[in-house]
Amino acid sequence: MNKQITYKLLIFATVFLFFATKPSSAQTRSDSVLQPDRFRNRLEFEARPGYIIPTHNFLKGENARSKPIRNSFSTHLKYSFQFKPGSPAGSIYGIPHQGIGVAYFTFGEPQQLGAPLAVYLFQGARLAQMTSKLSLHYEWNFGLSGGWKPYHPKTNPDSRVIGSKINAYMNTGFYLNQTLSQYFNLIGGISIAHFSNGNTQFPNAGLNTAGVKLGLMYTLNPSIMSRQSPYRGAVADFSRHVSYDIVLFGSWRRKGVYLEGKGIASPHEYPVGGFNINPMYNFGYKLRAGLSLDGIYDSSANVYTEDYIVEPGGKNPGYTFHNPPVNKQLALGISARAEYVMPYFTVGVGIGSNIVHGGGDLAGLYQMLALKVEVTRNSFIHIGYNLQNFQTPNYLMLGIGYRFNNKYPCFYR
Repeated sequence: MNKQITYKLLIFATVFLFFATKPSSAQTRSDSVLQPDRFRNRLEFEARPGYIIPTHNFLKGENARSKPIRNSFSTHLKYSFQFKPGSPAGSIYGIPHQGIGVAYFTFGEPQQLGAPLAVYLFQGARLAQMTSKLSLHYEWNFGLSGGWKPYHPKTNPDSRVIGSKINAYMNTGFYLNQTLSQYFNLIGGISIAHFSNGNTQFPNAGLNTAGVKLGLMYTLNPSIMSRQSPYRGAVADFSRHVSYDIVLFGSWRRKGVYLEGKGIASPHEYPVGGFNINPMYNFGYKLRAGLSLDGIYDSSANVYTEDYIVEPGGKNPGYTFHNPPVNKQLALGISARAEYVMPYFTVGVGIGSNIVHGGGDLAGLYQMLALKVEVTRNSFIHIGYNLQNFQTPNYLMLGIGYRFNNKYPCFYR
């Protein structure tokens, strides 16, 4: 599929997911009592100067200009809606906010790295109220970035950190929120970002930055944030229970092999598909944990190429990549999972091992990071990433899921 078309479709999907999960201001609580204006709407502008972490020789100076690439800068425009402080969701989750943002990035090297534009979902909440007007918060961002200058063997041969024009964008940070007036807030904090393509293209070393952020936030309807609230004290005790998530996912990936100590990239894209059956014990409103049965078909697993003899100064013979029998590409594993639950979004981590597999690439430990985006009360979009042995990028996990025996109250929809 044409990369520009793919980019537009993915951006559309990101925007659609946000508006599909955003509640209107006059939705009904689980007890059927209509509560208008339960959210305040906010616009925010941020500037984020940063330092590029030198994880690759290209960034250290082995590039077209023979100079280290150290600095990054981005500007962000964000819209969010925030729960009322006295509402059940506000009391339980730390007055969470969630929304959509756009950002423009520059790394001082437009010819070698580009100047990407990102569209992302974000969510955050208060961690501590330090004074009546000063509070500590966290926030994560997750989305897509386009407009990169990727690696090309002829026009951009040194830039091996970025291999595609479209890359995932992930960010997390902590910041202080200072109330200036009922309309304006000043924020300042630290921020860490990561860009990569999820191993869907080669190369995929990725780009990482660390820096600070400074922003000004404007509240469109501050009057609803009065300390007086009909919800205050209405939070019910949580009913602990076991729920069951079933996830189906798929993606594609690139693969390389080592031949006599030299890495050789396959010219092919390989499909990946799998499932998770995931019973989870729900400890409270914010935490669930359990085990998962993980099935995977990775058509890139254990691919190989033959050893060719090349005379000194000879040309590349054109390596042919071969697929092994299908039993070498199937695996069944068990993993331990933990999830941090928030309104609309759940962030999960896991670590496991394949107990039935064909050896080779499917042996060892695997790790997962996943975001579940609520679509209905029990269904969700699953966006995950799989690593092997804590270091080797494996594949994306893009899919859908359904939760059985879900007893969470639905007071925020």
